[in-house]
Amino acid sequence: MKVEFINPFINAAVQVLDQFVGGEVEHGQLSVRTTLFTTQQISIAVGVSGEVKGQVIYGLSQVTATKIASAMMGTTTVTFDDMVASAISELGNIISGNAATLLSDSGFTCDITPPTLIRGMNVEIGTQIPALSVPLFTHCGKIDINVALAEVQAPVAVV
Repeated sequence: MKVEFINPFINAAVQVLDQFVGGEVEHGQLSVRTTLFTTQQISIAVGVSGEVKGQVIYGLSQVTATKIASAMMGTTTVTFDDMVASAISELGNIISGNAATLLSDSGFTCDITPPTLIRGMNVEIGTQIPALSVPLFTHCGKIDINVALAEVQAPVAVV
């Protein structure tokens, strides 16, 4: 996995979180996760296809998800309900869409799938390749961005 594949997701997340949630967003240390890892209470999984392929998984606690959704909707919500789930899924979709645009600007055209929301404690998610992971810290809580992307090799033309 190339480190430059995670930077568009970090940059997009910081920009989107600043726009929808406000406040300072800081990122922690980059780490490598194995191909099977345990997620947080809430995960948003987005598939990526094209010149790069794989998955991006955003992990956060239920409390953090509820706080972020409240900020996005301009309301105070204390229960993780369908509206919160929808808002958090859309957050993953917006970040991933912006990151796909940044990847395209870098020469890697790609598309994303609609986000899948996964709820539960100790849920294990597998990826084809190890994921690069970066925690983002907001005033609402921590979000882990896990990027498992690989460049697709162009088929060799047979003459």
